[in-house]
Amino acid sequence: MRTHDWQKSSYCAQGDSCVHVAASGDTVALTESSDATGAILQATPATWAAFLRTVKQGAPRA
Repeated sequence: MRTHDWQKSSYCAQGDSCVHVAASGDTVALTESSDATGAILQATPATWAAFLRTVKQGAPRA
C-alpha cells in the first residue's frame, strides 16, 4: 500500500471533518481526516488546479 505525506487544510477546525491533500509527482490525492486510509480520490495536478480555481471563484451551485 502506498503511503502519502498528508497535509491538512488550513481551514480545518478541530474534529473529523477535514480534507487532507498529498501531492506526489503527477498525482494529487485527497481524503478525509476521519479515515485517511479509506477512500482516496486522485487527480492530475492540472485537474486539481482547475478545481481550486472554480472553488475560489465561487461558482454557482447547480
